[in-house]
Amino acid sequence: MIEVECDVVVLGLGPGGEHAAIKLGRAGLEVVGVEDRLVGGECPYYGCVPSKMMIAAAHLVADVHRVKDFGGTATVQPDWGPVARRIRDEATDDWDDTAAVKRLVENGATFARGRGVLDGPGRVRVGDTTYVARKGVVLNTGTAPAAPPIDGLQGTPYWTNRDAVALTELPKSLIVLGGGPIGCEFAQVFARFGVRVTVVEVADRLVATEEPEASEVLTKAFEAEGIDVRAGVNVASVVHDDDQFTLDLGSDKVSAEKLLVAAGRKANLDFIGLDTVGLGDDLKVVETDERMRAGDKLWAVGDITGKGAFTHVSMYQSAIALRDILGEKGAPARYHAVPHTTFTDPEVGGVGMTEQQARDAGLSVRTGSTALEKSSRGFTHGPGGHGLIKVVEDTDRGVLVGGTAVGPAGGEILGFLAVAVHAEVPVDTLRTMIYAYPTFHRAIESALADLS
Repeated sequence: MIEVECDVVVLGLGPGGEHAAIKLGRAGLEVVGVEDRLVGGECPYYGCVPSKMMIAAAHLVADVHRVKDFGGTATVQPDWGPVARRIRDEATDDWDDTAAVKRLVENGATFARGRGVLDGPGRVRVGDTTYVARKGVVLNTGTAPAAPPIDGLQGTPYWTNRDAVALTELPKSLIVLGGGPIGCEFAQVFARFGVRVTVVEVADRLVATEEPEASEVLTKAFEAEGIDVRAGVNVASVVHDDDQFTLDLGSDKVSAEKLLVAAGRKANLDFIGLDTVGLGDDLKVVETDERMRAGDKLWAVGDITGKGAFTHVSMYQSAIALRDILGEKGAPARYHAVPHTTFTDPEVGGVGMTEQQARDAGLSVRTGSTALEKSSRGFTHGPGGHGLIKVVEDTDRGVLVGGTAVGPAGGEILGFLAVAVHAEVPVDTLRTMIYAYPTFHRAIESALADLS
């Protein structure tokens, strides 16, 4: 066994870990980045980047179908080939991280390819080498697709998001097991490219962590596009033969050529030596303080902290951990205004608390909402302009604690609401603003006026 000293080991090079290794290297520290998969993590190869390329293509196909409602005629023959080539060539370099490794090394870090295991405070073992970090370890091992314990599922050739983004040919039919953000995005993309899609969701509605009104808008949009939504069902079993998958829903069965499982993710915390640093070896998440410290000589960032499986949260936490490691001042971690967007059509954006979460927290709550299609911009937008804006106020403080924006630009409208929730801007101040006409975000004024 060889021991190599350094200043910091970054175990796991997803977005937050890669960012930390590069910044620490630029700061002149001896940094070792450890990764057994692709440098950059899920986001650039299997998540955010390739899926948004797919979504952009699917939205364009849908827009052509809407031309007849606006002024003219047009036909489109969906072709998955250009989408697959763009993902392979532009987004993922054919799932090769050579460029990412080069970027890491050029910024002063040492790269170690392999599975890293904690071996005591400030120690990480990779194969026959143990890296001993004077300052400590940044843990960023991320998550992997999870599969629910359904009878018959294991051992079948079901897909996860990692398979879906690498497709070169599409099936004729598809069941998407899971109606959360990932499942809904893929379902709509494939449906718009001619696949017969059924979404199966155990919860009583799609995107069940969002406001119920948002789920209702999205469900109506899916059904209008011919997507079969089965929500509030239990899957008793899965059967696969040479031709198709069949899911037994109790009172009914659904069948399709392929099955995409998008039913959550599991933190990569098994067998990484957490017990050697004073943490349990069966953790679901790694708890941290406001400086991202998880223990002696240990920081944790990203999905494993349980604060939201979003690239932007990982990057936010990474910046805080970096400041702590480098002895720099800065604001502590706060999660009262975490924004997120599901990039369906309509987009579903949310920030802070939902109405139910605010009530469960014991806040004195009032809400306001407005239909986006009733706004001037929604009306002029025409087909595809449906949506809503909902705001949640803590009346004791007179500030918004949550907001939802559903519509053609839901994720962009959300920026306004995120600032309001994050900065705790008084509702009275928001009501005195001038809102540009005719914009989608002007509907926020109507939602504020509806607070009751």
